[in-house]
Amino acid sequence: MTMDSTPSLGFVLIFLLFSLLFISNTYKLWFKTDAYHQEIYDSLTRTPYPFKDFFLRRLENRKRWEAEQKVFSIIGLVAVVVADIMVITAWLNG
Repeated sequence: MTMDSTPSLGFVLIFLLFSLLFISNTYKLWFKTDAYHQEIYDSLTRTPYPFKDFFLRRLENRKRWEAEQKVFSIIGLVAVVVADIMVITAWLNG
């Protein structure tokens, strides 16, 4: 029995779709920060979530929330782009 390490086209497309979702949220964070912050706040206040109060407290200090999110988004963006390159390369070389 052989193991095929080449990802299928379907996997690659779904992987890239989730990457696009992350990149879209990163774009909103960096370039539409006010709307993104309000969207998250509205989502938390309208829907009952576990740990809702914890997340709302994190949003109260806007400057700190923005700085933390931007630092993590840079790290995440680098990780997502590297992962995309690795998946596409594995698919192309397969």
